Amino acid sequence: MRNVSLAEVDGTTRAVLPIATDYARGYLLDWHQHRRAQLLCTATGAMAVETGDGAWMVPADRAVLIPPRTRHRVRMLDASTRSLYLEPAAVPWWPPRCTVVPVTPLLAELLGTAADFPVDYDLAGRDGTVVDLILYELAALTPLPLHVRMPGPADLAALCREYLARPDAGVSNADWARRLNASERAFTRRFRAETGLAPAAWRTRARLLAAVPLLRRYPVTEVAVRIGYATPAAFTAAFSRAFGFPPSRLTRHR
Repeated sequence: MRNVSLAEVDGTTRAVLPIATDYARGYLLDWHQHRRAQLLCTATGAMAVETGDGAWMVPADRAVLIPPRTRHRVRMLDASTRSLYLEPAAVPWWPPRCTVVPVTPLLAELLGTAADFPVDYDLAGRDGTVVDLILYELAALTPLPLHVRMPGPADLAALCREYLARPDAGVSNADWARRLNASERAFTRRFRAETGLAPAAWRTRARLLAAVPLLRRYPVTEVAVRIGYATPAAFTAAFSRAFGFPPSRLTRHR
């Protein structure tokens, strides 16, 4: 199924529904939730996914696993997607929070094939076998830490959402504290209690997340400058510490 809304087919008896969708660059799927669990995979481009407690960046050839009934929104960064909508009973191992995972070449091929299945695909034939193999592949994937925790209070969350949209290395803890009419010390203590990170460390991680979609378009040297690092080496070291792999793994400019 291609460019079909879930609402049109959600009532089917099939436990797994594959749907492929094309989006314009910058398209925002605003806050919503699904009864089913969702695998949302980027065939091209990248996506920024947000829930009430976190933000995830999903580059090309990766996917995000979204738990059922999780309120979320997605901004498409020139993305075409492959989705699976899954009855919760079919995936009892599904993570309780959004999780980014790699998409293996085999899984990518299987998702592309499944995108052309009809809504009532044959469970006992080839189509059903492809879906079964997709589920086996999904269960074996290793999570990637491409996320940052969001604070619960609305005033702190607004600061963080604004920063995620426009990361700026020049912003300081004092700037944020003034925005909320708080002392820097009190603000820092409150922010750390909500996110587990000091504000400066949170902003650093957010800037590194913002680098993820840029790495498919620009070389590491240019991305480093764009997000405020003095040298590519400093950027590479920070990115590797934060996410466990170097930025060169995400770029076409190696």
